[in-house]
Amino acid sequence: MTTMLKRISDIHALDAFYDLAIIGAGPAGMSAAAEASNAGAKVVLFDENPAAGGQIYRGIEHNTTARRPFLGTDYWRGKEVLQAFIVSNATYVPQALVWSVEPQDGGDSNSVALRVSVGGKSGIVSARRVIFATGAMERPMPVRGWTLPGVMTVGAAQIALKTSGLLPNGRVVLAGTGPLLYMFAAQLLQAGGKVAALLDTTPGANYAKAAPNLLSFLFSPYALKGLSLLLKVRKSVPVYSDVTEIAIEEKDEAEAICFSAKGKTHRLAVDSVFLHQGVIPNNNLANASGCTLVWNDSQKCFQPQLDDNGRSSVPSIYIAGDGSGIGGALVAEQSGRIAALAACQDIFPALATSLASKIAKLQAQARRVERGRAFIDALYLPAQAFRAPADRDTIVCRCEEVTAGAIRDAAACNIAGPNQLKTMFRCGMGPCQGRLCSSTVTEILAEVQNRAPETVGFYRLRAPVKPVPLSEIAALPQTPDAVFAVTGEQPENSPTI
Repeated sequence: MTTMLKRISDIHALDAFYDLAIIGAGPAGMSAAAEASNAGAKVVLFDENPAAGGQIYRGIEHNTTARRPFLGTDYWRGKEVLQAFIVSNATYVPQALVWSVEPQDGGDSNSVALRVSVGGKSGIVSARRVIFATGAMERPMPVRGWTLPGVMTVGAAQIALKTSGLLPNGRVVLAGTGPLLYMFAAQLLQAGGKVAALLDTTPGANYAKAAPNLLSFLFSPYALKGLSLLLKVRKSVPVYSDVTEIAIEEKDEAEAICFSAKGKTHRLAVDSVFLHQGVIPNNNLANASGCTLVWNDSQKCFQPQLDDNGRSSVPSIYIAGDGSGIGGALVAEQSGRIAALAACQDIFPALATSLASKIAKLQAQARRVERGRAFIDALYLPAQAFRAPADRDTIVCRCEEVTAGAIRDAAACNIAGPNQLKTMFRCGMGPCQGRLCSSTVTEILAEVQNRAPETVGFYRLRAPVKPVPLSEIAALPQTPDAVFAVTGEQPENSPTI
């Protein structure tokens, strides 16, 4: 089949204006690009990675069938999504960092300015509408020793497996909660790896809380696959249930993991520890672009406030996939298509009526796919002790090495919220820009001050939302107002955005 996708690796080869810009090439982004292109929109898709697929379908473009058995049928479904993207008329820019999205005139006009870094050079691309398909990130799991060599997240280890077929050596321990924990354990076993133990931190009380949603789960796409994974892993791996008080010991690197399970204390020698306690929306770009975020109490995280079509509080910005709320790959595909068609209604008003019926059908499909999600959210809700560590020496902000004790002391002094904490300890001001500590900081402050997390709030972010050299920013054309703010002089005939 003839490839129609246009791949670009030079920022200056891009057109100045597109109907629709999409950020992220996971299931939501690829589906959105294909749908909008088919509707006649001029589409550009930016993605940080060298190949499309996102995290769930990472490496799908180049992986061979030799890896088919251990990556599973759900992974290989990504081939269909990728193929639809490849034969679209979209423009695709891999290894691109979108570090600023600035809606013009309140976001209700025909212009959204995106600042993008490609190959060490930044440029400005405008679009009438933009879809954020930035996906999810792993919820931080701060325990004592989580910054040591030999300790990483399950998601990071899975990237190595998907992209390079790499298996961890030695004594491997997985710890945490959530479907991905068991999925990765099963993938390791299927690929010929070994797992010394799996420490399941799912609170025992969660089973009773999830029970009211059991019936809907049993009729969902998740049920059979989930039960199969559990049985496969428990048959081959020692599983410790209701685990609490995890600490990783070290000399120069991780050498043992200590924990309590059902009232008994354990210590296991390790070479590698992989941590995971679910995923949360990657909100940084939405936050910095002025989109309203709201607290999701069932998933214990902030997520964008959206209408049924994925439109955010900024009218020119749509958000799809796990970045709009955790739902999984199948839901992400549907939400990407819905957001794309809704954006096309804005772009092509004459098509609004014909596209509305298609949107309604996709929304119905998404609701069917989402069946069972409430059970998963209730069952795998991480314990409060792992979301807001009580151990004072546990590092929360890895970039600036700020401990839970320091944050708790500040909270006891009635600080207003995470942004005041920034001024005290530089929490959230390192290279990760708060990705690895924001949710933990919010939950610690809420716990100590006995406040609802939604009233505590989150780090206020501004562009650039990704680290880019100052030289790239300075080389961009500037508005007269920006030049005046820096120099105090009003430029004559200056280049403008």
